[in-house]
Amino acid sequence: MGSSLLLSSASSVAQEKPAAFPTNEQMRHLRAIGDPKLSPDGREVLVRITDATADGGKTHLWLVDVEGGGSRQITYSPDSDKRGERNGEWMPDGKSILFVAKRGEHTQLFRLPMNGGEAKPFDLKVTPVIDESKRPDAVPPVTKPAKPEDDKAEPIAIDVAAFLASPDGKTIAILANDPQTPGEKKQKDAKADADWVDHDPHGSRMYLLDVASSKLTPVGVAPDVRGATWSHDSAKLAVLADAPNGASELGPANSAWLVQASDPAHADKLTEIPATVEAMTWSQDGGTLVYTAQAKQDAPPGVADLYTDTLASKATHNLTDGLAASLGHGEPITLEGGGIVVPVEKGTDTVLARYGSAATPEWIKLPVPVVAAAVTNEKRTGWVFVGSGGGHPTTLYYSATLHGTPKALPIPTLAPDGLKTVTPKRLQWTNEKMTIDGLLFLPPQAASGKVPLIVEVHGGPTGAYVDSYAPWVDFLLGHGWAVLRTNPRGSTGRGATFAAANKNDLGGADYRDVMAGVDFVLKTEPIDADRMALMGYSYGGEMAGFVEGKTTRFKAIVSGAPVIDQNSEYGTERGSWYDRWFYGLPWEHQADAWRQSPLSGIAHAKTPFMMLQGESDSTDPLGQSQEMYRALRQMGVPVDLVTYPRDDHGPLGGAIYGTPTPEPWHGFDARQRIVNFFDKAFGTPKP
Repeated sequence: MGSSLLLSSASSVAQEKPAAFPTNEQMRHLRAIGDPKLSPDGREVLVRITDATADGGKTHLWLVDVEGGGSRQITYSPDSDKRGERNGEWMPDGKSILFVAKRGEHTQLFRLPMNGGEAKPFDLKVTPVIDESKRPDAVPPVTKPAKPEDDKAEPIAIDVAAFLASPDGKTIAILANDPQTPGEKKQKDAKADADWVDHDPHGSRMYLLDVASSKLTPVGVAPDVRGATWSHDSAKLAVLADAPNGASELGPANSAWLVQASDPAHADKLTEIPATVEAMTWSQDGGTLVYTAQAKQDAPPGVADLYTDTLASKATHNLTDGLAASLGHGEPITLEGGGIVVPVEKGTDTVLARYGSAATPEWIKLPVPVVAAAVTNEKRTGWVFVGSGGGHPTTLYYSATLHGTPKALPIPTLAPDGLKTVTPKRLQWTNEKMTIDGLLFLPPQAASGKVPLIVEVHGGPTGAYVDSYAPWVDFLLGHGWAVLRTNPRGSTGRGATFAAANKNDLGGADYRDVMAGVDFVLKTEPIDADRMALMGYSYGGEMAGFVEGKTTRFKAIVSGAPVIDQNSEYGTERGSWYDRWFYGLPWEHQADAWRQSPLSGIAHAKTPFMMLQGESDSTDPLGQSQEMYRALRQMGVPVDLVTYPRDDHGPLGGAIYGTPTPEPWHGFDARQRIVNFFDKAFGTPKP
């Protein structure tokens, strides 16, 4: 009892220390939580915890007790494994956990018993379907073996990309790319490694693993297989596939297939499900598939509606056509009686909606404005949510029922102690007949005078800022700057019509929406109009480029991984179908493509400009930033270009905003440069 009192006293003293906004170094010490899975008995939650950047950014699996018994780490990695354990799943009997990790040369599927003992990998090998080293035109030329039997293909270990256990626990669907054969390895070692673009015969295939016998059986769906969902009686799978070798460049190329577990070699294509299908799940009775696919209304690719497909009649039904909100990320969850639960972006919130027999959804009340993940178990005996809000750090919640009152669960600490966070003001303004949402974060200095403003524009453009926990914003507030996050037309959260409102108008009305928001806060908030800056990443970086050529109201502009020239970006990016929706084929619509290129306004550029760019970015390639850098230099505009080796598009953006990453210093460096750039522009004196 005495030690308990001492601990309580020490905690009280610690709490008296004033909270402070995160420093740049503290941003390297943020951990992340995700991928929650409720145990079959509803008593524990399996979660993925990502180590902080300062600790390597690996992922590990933890168990959290729903009755408040605490949390504990259950998987650990050797130094040779740079990613850690991931994709954790419960076996249906709750006696073991499955996960993926790389130990040695291959990424393997492991099974960890819950009653003690070490995790053991499944021995997964397949006879290769493809061996390019044996093609008639192979380089080096094929030489026939002395004995025919020496040419026989031997089983080769596969690298597991994903898996899904059947509800009865007898079978595991395995997703893996075709393995590299010994002959192909010899080709690569000999540098006979020419790449015939869009002619790779290898692909991603699915296999069914019999847990009792360890036998692997191929599933008869041609590559590239992307995922699957089991029916609740374990009798069949719905398999999602994508046409290989860049077919999606020419248009939507997904397909849905029905596979009987008793006859996996044969699959029936579900022709009534469109090529834009993204995610699928089964109704409880197995007679209906629930799926998401492209919205009925004209909207950018990826803006989805929720559909049902009655398998017996092949009748499909759209549940969300005309919804003044946007489907969020995550698979639908089906309920007894036909109900469906889905995450929905609604303005600056991400909430849960339950669709039943009524024409309008029922909105589920939750204690935070943004739900990043929502799951239940096979028997629906509990619900788990990962949620947060501006000023409310990320929390894991549990509720015994969907409509119950969620309680916070004891998860491992995700951030250094004593970090200060601010709840935003929710704003709305109008521009050109559209209502625009924004989030304004004010530093303490705003209580006594006008403060500088950082305007942020999100990526996409089909994206949105939601009212979630944002340590990056708190970091900026720590420098005495207000932050305005804007959701101009083209954003999600307000339905398909709003998301489509910037078609063939990038950098037009959406730019004016942002500037209308700036004018709104200048009239209503303590903002210093002479000390404003703007920044954004991806499409936000592109908007930064538009701003550079359209106004001199900002003292500095930061652009991360932007599109600068629609023509050159279209020809070099990974995946152009999305861009095509906005302005068509650029060589057929030259004027439109050029008008919507920030480079077209470069003659009017005057504002100091800094670009942050990953060298391995295949979404908005390095050449885009190089074009802008050269143009601004030759126009005599102060410009900086900072490139980051090894980083692709998403990882660099995440690193800047505080997401854990294996790159130890890229985010730190970028944040430091941003602060120094703004300090110089604002004339902020150094301490």
